[in-house]
Amino acid sequence: MRRKTRVVKIGNIYIGGKNPIAIQSMAKTKTADIEKTIQQIKQLQAVGCQIVRLAIKDSQDARAIKKIKAEIKIPLVADIHFHWGLALEAIDQGADKIRLNPGNIHKDHEIREIISALKLAKIPLRIGVNSGSVKDLNSRRLNMSERLVASALDYIRIIEKMRFYDLVISLKASGVRDTVEAYRKISKLCAYPLHLGVTATGLTLQGAVKSSLAIGTLLLEGIGDTIRISLTDKPQEEVKVAKYILEALDLRHFGPQVISCPTCGRCTVDLVKIVRQLENKLASGYWQLATGATKLAVMGCVVNGPGEAKEADLGLAFGKKQGLLFKKGRIIKKVSQLNCIPSLLKEINIK
Repeated sequence: MRRKTRVVKIGNIYIGGKNPIAIQSMAKTKTADIEKTIQQIKQLQAVGCQIVRLAIKDSQDARAIKKIKAEIKIPLVADIHFHWGLALEAIDQGADKIRLNPGNIHKDHEIREIISALKLAKIPLRIGVNSGSVKDLNSRRLNMSERLVASALDYIRIIEKMRFYDLVISLKASGVRDTVEAYRKISKLCAYPLHLGVTATGLTLQGAVKSSLAIGTLLLEGIGDTIRISLTDKPQEEVKVAKYILEALDLRHFGPQVISCPTCGRCTVDLVKIVRQLENKLASGYWQLATGATKLAVMGCVVNGPGEAKEADLGLAFGKKQGLLFKKGRIIKKVSQLNCIPSLLKEINIK
């Protein structure tokens, strides 16, 4: 069962309630470099990013927001640290949401000024707590998950006293256990939508594994309304991993799911090459698929191949240098390694 939350509007995207889990990422350019930032956001849009966050380090970054927004199609979140006045500038420049870190913006008068501006602009706030900057709260007896939750709750109470409830909450640790425990705790203590993520996860493979474990666990428990994968890599890779997680959990579908075997000594074709060719073709037409083919199987031998191919909407099962092409459980033709992908793509109308 999905956790019941308030609904929050970020630009043209709604999160929380029964809305689909939204995918976010963050531009890794200097925001004031308008041309490069727009280029990277457009690349993110192309792979399916729905909300993008920008680092606002100074007034030059804040003033770039209006020009960037004019050239992109997805909501823009201004990420503010240390200098609370930058939040006011970002709001004035048209940001769709503000992210504040309780670890470095916590004075009452600063928060009050920001909340007043948010009310006038009618845009939400993300309270983003991170393990690397969470306040000590004068108690070293609290473990990391408890510190994250306590910090968020303190901030929530301050803001609710100002009668502002358009909030999104995130509690990101660099460890899987701390992250999962923190989100589980906060999910029982408030009804605000939760932005899921693990911070500072590392390079792509390690980061994808850590993020999948934490975010996947929470989503299976009905916790989470929007996700961001943090990788030491291009932001497009973050979006791809996010999509894979949501598809693996059957929460969203962005095109056909590819099932392929790991290969072994029984495989007589270059299955890795075949699957990569298929993935590349699908990526180029990812948003144009409308044939109902949601599961594609590409299998390398006769042990599990025919069974998986029969269960898929379309499937390839290889034997000795040749394969059988299945459609809805029926064999429709024999194919060679050379023409197997064109034959499969023809059945889902991709040229």
